Amino acid sequence: MAGLSPQVTNIIIILGMMQVSKRIPFEDPDVLNMVRALYIVSNLLIAGIYIYVQLQINKKKDLTTLKYVEPAPMGSSEEGKLVTTTVHAYDSQQIKNSFRSQLMGIGMMGFMHLYMKYTNPLLIQSIIPFKGALESNLVKIHLFGQPASGDLKRPFKQSAGLMGGLQSGPAQSDKKAVEAAERAGRGGVKDE
Repeated sequence: MAGLSPQVTNIIIILGMMQVSKRIPFEDPDVLNMVRALYIVSNLLIAGIYIYVQLQINKKKDLTTLKYVEPAPMGSSEEGKLVTTTVHAYDSQQIKNSFRSQLMGIGMMGFMHLYMKYTNPLLIQSIIPFKGALESNLVKIHLFGQPASGDLKRPFKQSAGLMGGLQSGPAQSDKKAVEAAERAGRGGVKDE
């Protein structure tokens, strides 16, 4: 599936796993416990990857200054805010967001499975988040050792996703946008 966008491969996996899950006898307690174990192992692997990436971020402690213009909230008439931070602080914030996203997914899956008794999503949610973790920019940089250039240049571009049209746009890190924000006096507070 090389060459396809992550969103397209996710849809292919979801459609395929929906067909597979129709044939799995979830009524059998042993099968259900195996699928639950697969979900738990998948989330433990994701947590392990994120912990390793966090350790790598702290080990490198890259204090290179990073300036970018954060886009204004959608529907707001104000302009973007200048953010001045370090690569270490930016990466740490991004990995915290990844952890938070993973925990929210576990919470929603727990609600759907334990309270509403849905079993099919367990199988899909064992694969898609793991694939997403392996495709994340921080994992590509800190685990796979890819250089932080091109698509991996900070600040990272937001993935287009299904809700991409609702977001206000990517963060701008080009010199022109940063200088314009500095002159306008928008933000400039250094995050540490």
